[in-house]
Amino acid sequence: MIRSLQHFISATLAGLALCLAGTGASAQSTDYPNRPIELVVPYPAGGGTDLLARVFAEHARKHLGQTVNVTNKPGASGAIGMADVIQSRPDGHKLVMLVPEIIILPQLGIVKFATEDLVPIVRLSADPLFLVVKGDSPLKSVDEFVETAKKSKEPMRFGNAGVGGLLHLAQLALEERMGAKFIHAPFTGSTPAIQALLGGHIDAITVTPAEVQSFVAAGQLKMLAVTSDQRLKGYEQIPTLKERNVDVTAYAWRGVGAPKGIPPAILSKLVDAALKTAEDPAFKAGMEQAKLGHSLANNETFRKEIAQQTAQYKQLIDKFGLKTQ
Repeated sequence: MIRSLQHFISATLAGLALCLAGTGASAQSTDYPNRPIELVVPYPAGGGTDLLARVFAEHARKHLGQTVNVTNKPGASGAIGMADVIQSRPDGHKLVMLVPEIIILPQLGIVKFATEDLVPIVRLSADPLFLVVKGDSPLKSVDEFVETAKKSKEPMRFGNAGVGGLLHLAQLALEERMGAKFIHAPFTGSTPAIQALLGGHIDAITVTPAEVQSFVAAGQLKMLAVTSDQRLKGYEQIPTLKERNVDVTAYAWRGVGAPKGIPPAILSKLVDAALKTAEDPAFKAGMEQAKLGHSLANNETFRKEIAQQTAQYKQLIDKFGLKTQ
């Protein structure tokens, strides 16, 4: 009798606990967001990903009903910032700027997390990369750059945002297609790489237009070519690499993601708010002013694109023998 009563009480309490847990989760979803949201940028301040995050945060507030605070957590080609969000509580109050490195780094075998540990919310932009040299460089065109890279006794020094990142892979592809040899200099992000180029410590970088537009306008840096299939609007005078028989195409896409395990109701709210923000004329104007390429995709389309690119990057990583394990 006592044992039966104990079993009855235990079962009742367990059932009550489940009900309360379900009620708590439901309540959490209903009142989300109930405090400011943190948006982690896995690179230093000043780069293209940081610029986009700040434009998004500014305009997402009215669609989320809460402040969105941008936090920079750079290092290890973006791995530190992404890992920080992956390890956080999946309640929608801590998000991350998604970049191609979420695909690349796990395939290199240098991180413990997987691509699937972050859930896509929205893709906001997709920008081609520009081949950039110092403003006073004797190299006046991409043809001169290719010729010099192939014949120079001293390898050109190429700066990137970290070993195994998109910029590094793009430069490896350039190296192969040009038939040249580069010295690859990794930095914690594009901003320090740009500063190194301005200081004459490296010879070139590949970078998105938003990150160098002010320096190009001031004559401190010079764009030689772009990695798009066609010339870019607003930069019609800059040839594509393909025009110069260097078959390299690369785009730096950026979006917003959340930790795996986020409740479907919260994810739905986030997707809805993010899409409204991305379609907001004020947000588009902010992106245009920052020279960021507006390229919108919802979470399902974004997820499919990431899956497709995972296979593409695997081929490239295998080709260059970059995997560490």
